[in-house]
Amino acid sequence: MKNIVLLGSTGSIGTNTLDIVAKFPEQFRVVGLTAGTNDEKLEEQLRVFKPTAVALSDEAAAAKLRARCKGASVQILSGVEGVAQVARLPEADLVISAIVGGAGLVPTLAAIRARKNVALANKEPMVMAGKLMQEEARRHGVRIFPVDSEHSAIFQSMEGHRREDIRRLILTASGGPLWELTREQMQHVKPEQALRHPNWKMGAKITIDSATLMNKGLEVVEARWLFDIPPSQIEVLIHRESIVHSLVEYRDGSVIAQLGLPDMRTPISYAMNYPARMPLEPPPLDLAGIGKLTFFRPDHDRFPCLGFGYEALLTGGTMPATLNAANEIAVAAYLNHGIGFLRIGEVIQATMEAHSPRDVTSLEDALEADRWARTKAETLVRQCLS
Repeated sequence: MKNIVLLGSTGSIGTNTLDIVAKFPEQFRVVGLTAGTNDEKLEEQLRVFKPTAVALSDEAAAAKLRARCKGASVQILSGVEGVAQVARLPEADLVISAIVGGAGLVPTLAAIRARKNVALANKEPMVMAGKLMQEEARRHGVRIFPVDSEHSAIFQSMEGHRREDIRRLILTASGGPLWELTREQMQHVKPEQALRHPNWKMGAKITIDSATLMNKGLEVVEARWLFDIPPSQIEVLIHRESIVHSLVEYRDGSVIAQLGLPDMRTPISYAMNYPARMPLEPPPLDLAGIGKLTFFRPDHDRFPCLGFGYEALLTGGTMPATLNAANEIAVAAYLNHGIGFLRIGEVIQATMEAHSPRDVTSLEDALEADRWARTKAETLVRQCLS
């Protein structure tokens, strides 16, 4: 029996994870759950899975949950420290980090420092402080398992092979819902259209990141730190079918890929039960029925956010944290109908241009860059509206 703490239990990764736990109750036990503001969904989950502790980052939401759960044998915590406290639960064997955005950095690092293996579903902590995260993981003798479908595919394609034999990592991208549009057409895209992902069912923020290709820019940064591969050896291809989840090319010309239907339960379960695979019984992959698999080079003119990821990684230091924070502010503004779709990239670029990067030697370095970038990006958003 493996004891699980799930950070971000009410999102798409969280609900998929709990679906796996429910199917294999003899293998997994939930000891901790956390969420942001969704106290009603968290209440449903705690009554089903009966964890010892839960936390909501929003104090008001936690107060409402406590009022409804008086007498329940569960500790209800709140705030950033409350979420981190759940991440450090002594009985936990694995912490699954699925909090959306930079809010996942503090509790994920807390889990690592508490000597917990981490299954990392949110890319932002590794983007903000990847070097620090890996240094802390080595210092505390724990592993970080990738859950993102692309990074899980690379992880699986590297198994049994020597890192020094790798020539390239190739991340695939669906291209999102707007791949066929011109820049002029994108100028008029409403959030409802940008949220219609052709292949994956994801949360709103990551779906917009897919539409701008920022998700791939962030994944390039994450791959650099997860796999200790320089940026020059990390490439991106557009693969509309979302069947080939990523590839690894070796110096003898061999290319090894991981294929599968677009179902996040596959990479989640692999990280949960590594190195064993779980009998999820998905429908078989019918390659003959699919007929063909297509690949295209990214269009950096129409989708500049991918290039911002490479730029931030090459600049280094606090620039990736700045990129991530500016993106979060710009995407939120777009989803609230505050700015147009193309303004997302403009806000990110302007924030990066205004930033003076420095080394990330501590958690506070990353958090300070995050705070600065959010303030700057919010100012830029207001200027867009004036």
